Amino acid sequence: MVSTIKRLKKRIAVSQQHQPADFILRNARVADVFSLTWTIADLVVADGMIVAIDTTGSFESIEEQDAMERCVVPGLIDGHIHIESSMLTPSAFGDVLLPHGVTTVVTDPHEIANVAGVEGIRFMLKDAEKSPMDIYVMLPSSVPSTSFEHAGAKLEAMDLKPLLSHPSVLGLAEVMDYPSVLSGDEKILTKIAMTQESGLRIDGHGAGLQKEQIRGYRAAGIQTDHECVTANEARDRISQGMYVLIREGSAAKNLIDLLPAVTSHNARKFLFCTDDKHLDELVDEGSIDHAIRLAIAAGMEPLQAIQLATLNAAECYGLSGKGALAAGFQADFIVLDDLETFNVAAVWKKGVKVAEQGVMLNATPTQEKCSIRISQSVHLPTITKNDLAIPFSKGSKATVIEIIPNQLVTNKLIEDVDVVDGVFIPNLKLDQLKLAVIERHHNIHSIGLGIVKGFGLKQGAVATTIAHDSHNAIVLGTNDLDMMIAIQALQDIQGGLVVVNEGRLLASLPLPVAGLMTQVPLDEAVQSLFELHEALHSIHPTLDFHLFLTLSFLSLPVIPSLKLTDTGLFDVTTFQHISIEAHEKADH
Repeated sequence: MVSTIKRLKKRIAVSQQHQPADFILRNARVADVFSLTWTIADLVVADGMIVAIDTTGSFESIEEQDAMERCVVPGLIDGHIHIESSMLTPSAFGDVLLPHGVTTVVTDPHEIANVAGVEGIRFMLKDAEKSPMDIYVMLPSSVPSTSFEHAGAKLEAMDLKPLLSHPSVLGLAEVMDYPSVLSGDEKILTKIAMTQESGLRIDGHGAGLQKEQIRGYRAAGIQTDHECVTANEARDRISQGMYVLIREGSAAKNLIDLLPAVTSHNARKFLFCTDDKHLDELVDEGSIDHAIRLAIAAGMEPLQAIQLATLNAAECYGLSGKGALAAGFQADFIVLDDLETFNVAAVWKKGVKVAEQGVMLNATPTQEKCSIRISQSVHLPTITKNDLAIPFSKGSKATVIEIIPNQLVTNKLIEDVDVVDGVFIPNLKLDQLKLAVIERHHNIHSIGLGIVKGFGLKQGAVATTIAHDSHNAIVLGTNDLDMMIAIQALQDIQGGLVVVNEGRLLASLPLPVAGLMTQVPLDEAVQSLFELHEALHSIHPTLDFHLFLTLSFLSLPVIPSLKLTDTGLFDVTTFQHISIEAHEKADH
């Protein structure tokens, strides 16, 4: 308390001009995200906090810089992201996005939690402390996402409860098991109740839910949703008092479709998020800065877009002192070279310049060491051709998963497929490929098989241990041999992404941290990812969507309509397993 009082005295003294500030950014065109106006003023900083927005030019400081009337906006906030999807640990993740102006993120570490439980969450919290970025955590609510999957861990309310008091924990992450919520299941309600009793927040996951079901979510105290794919869905949630997180990630790109729902009257209930975004796109595009650029290009007033990305996100998650440029707020701000293109010139975190012209001034030097449970988490069997066989006994009609590029939802099709000697054979002309999900955590070695359409792969196989949410191994292939080699390659590198063709491993990106993340230097990771994409394009020259990220969501049985887990083909709409072999009239 003594040190806090000392800091407060200094800030007050600087605000009253009784002593010089630590830093002043002069002649800035300061964004007022409360009233959506601009003011030419000086940003006055003491102890990492803004103590004045001064229009008189009369403050003195130890250090200063001239903004030359360029636009200055608050540091950006990502309302919902799974850092693991970047394939970087939190400390390295911060170094990628701080140069893009993202100074704060709210992450749900349910990816690593599905592999390593509480141990995985504590690893993320500890590693996040090494980053200059503010990284807050929402505790995973559904590990595993459904009761019938084989994940690496199972988290009950009592497992999570000790973490609620951690200073970086903001609440309970995306409650996705909606049948349990709506049926009043005590296990999920216990998690919700203990979060509410701690005065923390609860995120939703309302993919495909109707108005009546959302009403049940609200009755349970669930406050947000990032799964809207139409403007009407967004309007429905806003009308019921929810915050809507407009998502623009690698696989799910919903921003353009949702913007029509945002008006001057309801805009304060919207914010931006990425959910899942791969490393290459984060480096090239950024995250929330990219969302702002898209929104501006689509016609949103720039300050409105900035408000969604800053103040709205801060208020949604109770981040007091973030999201605005005003006295009493943290000195997180961005200098822009150009507003319309949102070109970031420099970034300050707590009053210290951390990045300039897209480069960190000081890289985060170390990362947290991980345990054997985290670093040796892949336990795959040796797969044979028989293990991959999809038998047909009554004909050639099959239930097929159809992907939708750049979306997480899938379609359920009934189609005729090629059957030879009683087993399915991929048909490349009809784009009917084989899909397999293999348990990799506890040597159970259960295998789910399916048929998928929409990837357009003409040869080879691809595989990854990034397979939401249980993160078993998932492999897509045009033939059994390449699929078998891809699975073995995942075991050899302890998880990651691989591309195989004609019996040969073309490229791989090892992700030995829970089969999800790497700890190699950023440049090395980017280069490996580049080589992986080169290999992928060599077997799929016309590829125009993010194949690996789309693949990774095909095992998530809480997003409609048809998915594949290690326990088999699953119809999300009816919430039950179904047979691959179908008996309905085929689609043409």
